[in-house]
Amino acid sequence: MLYYLFKYLEEMYQFTGASLFGFLTFRAAVAIILSLLISTVFGKRIISFLQKKQLGETIRDLGLEGQQEKAGTPTMGGVIIILATIIPVLLLAKLDNIYIILLLITTLWMGVIGFVDDYIKKFKNDKEGLKGRFKVLGQVGLGIIVGATLFFHADVTIKEKIPTHLQVEPVSNEAPSVQFYPETKSTKTTIPFVKSNEFDYADLITWIHPGLEKYVWIVFVLAVVFIITAVSNGANLTDGIDGLAAGTSAIIALTLGIFAWVSGNIIFSDYLNIMYIPRVEEITIYIAAFVGALIGFLWYNSYPAQVFMGDTGSLTIGGIIAVIAIAVRKEWLIPVLCGIFLVENLSVVMQVGYFKYTKKKYGAGRRIFKMSPLHHHYQKLGYHESKIVTRFWIVGILLAILTIVTLKIR
Repeated sequence: MLYYLFKYLEEMYQFTGASLFGFLTFRAAVAIILSLLISTVFGKRIISFLQKKQLGETIRDLGLEGQQEKAGTPTMGGVIIILATIIPVLLLAKLDNIYIILLLITTLWMGVIGFVDDYIKKFKNDKEGLKGRFKVLGQVGLGIIVGATLFFHADVTIKEKIPTHLQVEPVSNEAPSVQFYPETKSTKTTIPFVKSNEFDYADLITWIHPGLEKYVWIVFVLAVVFIITAVSNGANLTDGIDGLAAGTSAIIALTLGIFAWVSGNIIFSDYLNIMYIPRVEEITIYIAAFVGALIGFLWYNSYPAQVFMGDTGSLTIGGIIAVIAIAVRKEWLIPVLCGIFLVENLSVVMQVGYFKYTKKKYGAGRRIFKMSPLHHHYQKLGYHESKIVTRFWIVGILLAILTIVTLKIR
C-alpha cells in the first residue's frame, strides 16, 4: 500500500524521498525492521492474551529433562509470525505481483490449517488435534492451487540467454552486452551438479513419447504437492524444542532471499550464470518480512521459551519455504538447504518403519534412535536442548553455504 502511495506522490507531486520506495533493497530493509518491531513489541501482548485464554501447552511425559517445566507455556504463537509477516508485505510489496499473491494465500491457508489443529487440541481436549488426513488434504489443496497457478499464469516466465555465437553487436554503448530471448513459459528448474544447471519437468514424460508434453502440467502439479507436503511436515516435526524450528527456518529463508534477489536481477543472474526469472525479485520483500518475523519470534521462543508456535506456526513456515523454493526454481536444492527438516522427517520414518518390521519379525519392536524426531534422540543422550539447537543452527548455516556453492559446482 505504501509502495503505491509513494509512487503516486512521486508521479503527481514530485514528493521528495518518495522514489526510495521504488528501490527493492530499501523496501526489504524497511520490511525486516517493521516485522521485527511487530513481532517483538506486539508479540508480548499476544502472549499475554494467550495466557489469559489459558492456551497453555499440554506436555506428554516422554521422560525428557526439563519437560514438565514447559507445561502451561502458551502455544499458538505462530499467530505472531503470521501477523509480523503479512502486515509489512501489505504495506511495502507490489500486491499485484503473482508471487506475492501466492505467498499470501499460502500463509493464510496453512495458518488456518495449523490454527484449527491447535484449536481442537486446546478447546476440544483432543491431543491428536486435526486428523492427519485433513491436514494432508489441506496441503494437497494448496499444492494444486500453487502448482496450477505457477504453470498457467502468464506472469510466471523465464528469460533464457541467447548463446554467444548468436548475439548481435549492440547498437550503442548503452545497450546490454548480454542479450536474452523474450519471456517464455517454461517448466525448467535449477538442479545442482550438472553442467547446464537446469532440468525440465517435461523430460520426465517426453522420453516415452514427445506428444506427452501436453500433460507435463500434471507432473509439475504433483511435484509441487509433494514438495509442499514434505517441507511443511518437516518443519512441523522440527518444532520440538525451544528455538529450533524458528532459527532453522530463518537461515533457510535468508538463503532463499539471496536466490530470489539474484534470480530476479538480469545483471546478477547473467554474472552467476543462473536462470533469470522476471518479477521474482519482489519475493525478497516477503522473505525480509518473514525472516524478521522469525527472528522477532525467537526473542520469546528461545530457551526457556515464553511461547510455542504450535502447528499454527510450524505448518505455515514450512508451506512458505516450500512455495518460495518452487517460485525461485530452486526446489531441487531443498534436500540440501532444508537438510535439518529432511533428517527430522527421515528419523521418524526410519524409527517407525524399523519398529514395525522388528515387531513383526521378532515379536518385539526395536528402535534405531533412543527417540524420534532426531533432536529428542540427543536429549535422551543427555545434551541440553540449547546446545542441540545451537549445533543444529550451525549445521543449517553450513547447509545454506553448501546450497549456494552447488550453483557453481557443475
